[in-house]
Amino acid sequence: MGCRRLNETHPAAKPMRGPLFLLSLLSLILILILPAAASPASLLRLRTPSHPNLPRKPTRAISKACARSRLPALCVDSLLDFPGSLSANEQDLVHISFNLTLHHLNQALYSSSHLSSLHMDLPLRSAYDACLELLDDSVHALTRSFHSLAPPSSDSRPTPLASSDDVITWLSAALTNQDTCTDGFSQLSGNVKDQMTDKLHNLSELVSNCLALFSGSVRNDFSGVPIQNKRRLMNAAEKEYDSGNFPGWMSRRERRLLTLPVGALQADIVVSKDGNGTVKTIAEAIKKAPEFSTRKTIIYVMAGRYEEKNLKVGRKKTNLMFVGDGKGKTVISGGKSIFDNVTTFHTASFAVSGAGIILRDVTFVNWAGPARHQAVALRVSADHAVVYRCNVIGYQDTLYVHSNRQFFRECDIYGTVDFIFGNAAVVFQNCSIYARKAMELQKNTITAQNRKDPNQNTGISIHASRILATPDLASPSTTTNPTYLGRPWKLYSRVVYMQSYIGGHVHPRGWLEWNATFALDTLYYGEYMNYGPGGAVGQRVTWPGYRVITSRVEASQFTVAQFIYGSSWLPSTGVAFLGGLNL
Repeated sequence: MGCRRLNETHPAAKPMRGPLFLLSLLSLILILILPAAASPASLLRLRTPSHPNLPRKPTRAISKACARSRLPALCVDSLLDFPGSLSANEQDLVHISFNLTLHHLNQALYSSSHLSSLHMDLPLRSAYDACLELLDDSVHALTRSFHSLAPPSSDSRPTPLASSDDVITWLSAALTNQDTCTDGFSQLSGNVKDQMTDKLHNLSELVSNCLALFSGSVRNDFSGVPIQNKRRLMNAAEKEYDSGNFPGWMSRRERRLLTLPVGALQADIVVSKDGNGTVKTIAEAIKKAPEFSTRKTIIYVMAGRYEEKNLKVGRKKTNLMFVGDGKGKTVISGGKSIFDNVTTFHTASFAVSGAGIILRDVTFVNWAGPARHQAVALRVSADHAVVYRCNVIGYQDTLYVHSNRQFFRECDIYGTVDFIFGNAAVVFQNCSIYARKAMELQKNTITAQNRKDPNQNTGISIHASRILATPDLASPSTTTNPTYLGRPWKLYSRVVYMQSYIGGHVHPRGWLEWNATFALDTLYYGEYMNYGPGGAVGQRVTWPGYRVITSRVEASQFTVAQFIYGSSWLPSTGVAFLGGLNL
């Protein structure tokens, strides 16, 4: 997580195994061909910076558009540098913002890849490799967003429709990627860091401006809570279905796959340690799975403990479904921590970036222990990710809900410090979240949410779940290791607990400061109709950003239907899930 917590040593590193020469070549190709492929009109062609004689006074449209951004001076300057901006209307300026930001991301990826041959120690190599991966993901996110805005030319292939929620999600993820990249270098030094800092200059700010221009044109705020679709009817969002309880972006086939017993599944790939399957290792199964598949590929991982290095489902491996034999039976484990000279990003026992991932009936473990600090069991950066009936077990930083839209149901999550952290738009429903005994005098914090921009549609929603303590956290550990619902990692941290049981191990104040007064007036922490011995709100913190939610309309913004659904994902007839609040 970069430099973010008490008792934290600096993040460290592990070399990435991908062919960086190929990455450089692909990046160069993107820079050369992407503008022509993506630009819908001559206005949006990437050209050299503005003519020296071009007047620098912004038009009314530029001034009005940039007034919505958090960095208006940079917004104005960057738009003025783009030919055609002086005759553009506000909608054209949104397109131009996407185009110029994508151009800068491609340049950064291409130029950064040339540093791969330089000597780096392990911490620096890990931060560098993570940054290249994150830059590549950001280019992909901006490309998808740009294509969704641009009207198709007559000779281009049709692209799938994307909602405004999709675009905001992808831009939010791109901004999170840049933040993660920067965090990785935060406590390092040297020539490579200096060069990367130069190449990444203003990237986060450009993405932020891009997000502000777009989100300001499609949605409003409701009491500080983004309403993702102004036309959505509240009664539709409140509708509860009778069975299944899965998110509406899943197809009927996928929902059926989640309910079938393992023996009834027709697996495409079977992993068995004893050689009775298609492959013996999970790494082989991932390699064997198709790339960019629109069909769900089922990987059945038979019972056993699998401890393999670098288990990662990359962005190209889409629509995979990993099915185990049940919690505690199929176990994917690792023991990597920042003490192994890798960044937090690289400590995950299992990591996934490929969209449409489903994880079912598997236990993910990081056994590094509390003394080794950040040690991730599961990292999810995939859009439309579903984690169902899984265990996620660790201590500090157990579950990294990094980015995009995610849904967890009937999962058990164990940890100590910041053990659910990241900047996804994620809902936990019917889950059990266990605080466990930490190091002596260490405080337990369940969440550390790192939303850094008010336009990001991200946050952690814990709904109809249970906040519990493991037996080893019984009194007097509740006084020596007090537990808090969360603390703000970044300025606009956002977490809500709704209609959940909260155990007596949770401190009456409920929430913990990160550092003195940091973010206390900009965060959004809410509680709605929780119960149990720790659910009383009479002694809660009095921060400006904390609220006891009393409005059902406000609370509904954090339900499955409204927080992680785009308008095009609302369920049609027959889709079953708990979309709204409990009655």
